[in-house]
Amino acid sequence: MNPHPSRCDISYSLETPEGVDLQVELAGPVVRVLAFTIDFAWRLLALVLCLIGLGIFGSKIGSGIWLLAFFLIEWFYPVLFEVKRHGQTPGKKAMGIMVVNDDLTPVNWGTSIIRNLLRAADFLPFAYLLGLFSMAAHPQFQRLGDIAAGTLVIHKTDNEQSHSIPKSTPVPPPFELNEREQTAIVEFTLRHQTLSDDRQQELASILEQTMDKKPQTILEHLRGIGAWLLGAR
Repeated sequence: MNPHPSRCDISYSLETPEGVDLQVELAGPVVRVLAFTIDFAWRLLALVLCLIGLGIFGSKIGSGIWLLAFFLIEWFYPVLFEVKRHGQTPGKKAMGIMVVNDDLTPVNWGTSIIRNLLRAADFLPFAYLLGLFSMAAHPQFQRLGDIAAGTLVIHKTDNEQSHSIPKSTPVPPPFELNEREQTAIVEFTLRHQTLSDDRQQELASILEQTMDKKPQTILEHLRGIGAWLLGAR
């Protein structure tokens, strides 16, 4: 896959192995700062409620539990939402943006953890100035965490879900898939509108024996697995 980001606008194009050009709009620093502010407010509210609730345990025990809660909320709040909610924390959802891999596939635990742990570096020297400078200077608006994890923040269109995922019953994979296999099935599912039915059937038939499915059902089964991997339940 060869990404072709433009240095003149906020579009990002990706040419797939089948020769199909995908294009999305990148989210700039302003909308990302607004999303971060909303998420910060939610995290702060959660910490305040924790502090109030832990008052019954006394100062020493309560302080220890609160510090643990602070660590979990500060570092795993964005990871949990990005992986389990289609790349969107509450702040990103409110601003209509989402996190994806730079090949436009959904983020996984590994990439989300990397991009969020490096928020510590983006914070330097204070108030996320290094992260803001990186986003403003980078042609794809990537902060340091995005560069290290290979992720992008893009605008999510209202009809993206209906246009990306075919109408299939989500089913979990019959066996554990590695990251490369998951990515291949997700990309296959997302391109159902750009490939002919015959071509899709031809590609799906490659996995008939692996999936132990009949030729007439393997395509629908793969679409269901792809929908499940994309978060449909």
